Amino acid sequence: MNLNLKNKNAIVCGSTQGIGESSAIELAKLGANITLIARNESKLLNVLNELDKSHGQTHSFVCIDFSDTTKLKEEVNLLKETYHILVNNTGGPAAGPITKAKIKSFEEAFRMHLINNQILAQKVVEGMKKEGYGRIVNIISTSVKAPIPGLGVSNTIRAAVANWAKTLSIELGAYGITVNNVLPGFTNTNRLKNLISKKAEIQGKKQEEILNEMKSQVPAKRFGEAFEVANAVAFLCTPAASYINGINIPVDGGRTKSL
Repeated sequence: MNLNLKNKNAIVCGSTQGIGESSAIELAKLGANITLIARNESKLLNVLNELDKSHGQTHSFVCIDFSDTTKLKEEVNLLKETYHILVNNTGGPAAGPITKAKIKSFEEAFRMHLINNQILAQKVVEGMKKEGYGRIVNIISTSVKAPIPGLGVSNTIRAAVANWAKTLSIELGAYGITVNNVLPGFTNTNRLKNLISKKAEIQGKKQEEILNEMKSQVPAKRFGEAFEVANAVAFLCTPAASYINGINIPVDGGRTKSL
């Protein structure tokens, strides 16, 4: 099985914590040169120092806030490398029922997730075509298969990203470029902790009670770890995954009930 990413250049978004950080670490272990993108420079520097360099890699970062799509486009257009891998990963919208969601919340989420993905994809696609190798992996949510109660805006935007990715996979498949979505379930990240806190507040329960209720929904009876999701992301970026295209892969311990 060919898992070698030596001489492959990868952009990893939201890469200072959680699944984004773990994805960057795993891709570097396989030999890729990593360009980190996130908004906190000190955290970017910390992750940069963690990345494997045993294959002679060169790593870098771009410090940018994804809420500013114009600035993102300006910054990524300055990148000179040809990129073979793009991992789209952005923190999810705030929790809350869809009936109470503000129009502004939808607009912001649409820009941060779909529009920014489009900007980044357009940056890398032509280089991928020339190289005859491309991997675009979008880290979204199991809500693509079954909407999650209390995540109205997130459910809506994640589904839009999934259909954008499917369309892209059809258009790019003939060029040796694959586009896939990884759907994390309950993963032990700061976002999950925030969601548990919010849910406990709304329901008037202790956080420990909410945590145990959520774990009980998972056949594995535990939350996932960021590196477990990152392993799926990294595999999809390798030559071994060349014929996997246009799919949604849940990494959720079996929680999602649909096939």
